[in-house]
Amino acid sequence: MNDNYQHKGLRKKLVNQIRKKGIKSEKVLNAINEVPRHLFMDSSFVHFSYADQAFPIGAGQTISQPYTVAFQTELLDLKSQEKVLEVGTGSGYQAAVLIEMGVRVFTIERHRELFLKSQTTLNSLGYKPEFFYGDGYKGLPGYAPFDKILVTAGATEVPDDLLCQLKVGGILVVPLGERNSQKMIKIVKEDDEKYTRTEHGYFVFVPLLKGKAG
Repeated sequence: MNDNYQHKGLRKKLVNQIRKKGIKSEKVLNAINEVPRHLFMDSSFVHFSYADQAFPIGAGQTISQPYTVAFQTELLDLKSQEKVLEVGTGSGYQAAVLIEMGVRVFTIERHRELFLKSQTTLNSLGYKPEFFYGDGYKGLPGYAPFDKILVTAGATEVPDDLLCQLKVGGILVVPLGERNSQKMIKIVKEDDEKYTRTEHGYFVFVPLLKGKAG
């Protein structure tokens, strides 16, 4: 896997860009600086890997814009060794950033093509999340509760199963809304009956779909 001085220099420029856009956490910025994003993208897009843009990765999905990855990660307020559920593995890039933050990652993907491809990519780079092929709406009840849950696709509603799998005091971050625009929502589970919800601007994600896709 080639990660040369040019790639590292481009990552530093990218980090400076997203810092100027408002990302304040140095831990998040350092994680973005460590992950070789070009290795998570198809070769035809490698020259665009460090532009702050989303790009197609197959199966109708995209690798998220680095600013969006950093924004969602910052909202999670991660602590070392926390147990984090990622709904929507996609390319594996977000999972790599989470691992660089020092947390334990459980990641679930409904597209079998991406489920297999992301395992190959992440494992080849030394990232070892727990991989699952399944329905992100249902989460991973057998591995709950989670300290933090991150949804990386646009949902029309907050899945009840995910709220149930969140620890008291935990945080769930999810883009909520219709296909063309979603609000970034941060939900803190105060107790089993009470949740505090805050809104953090508008983003555009591919839709979160129910069930497995072949």
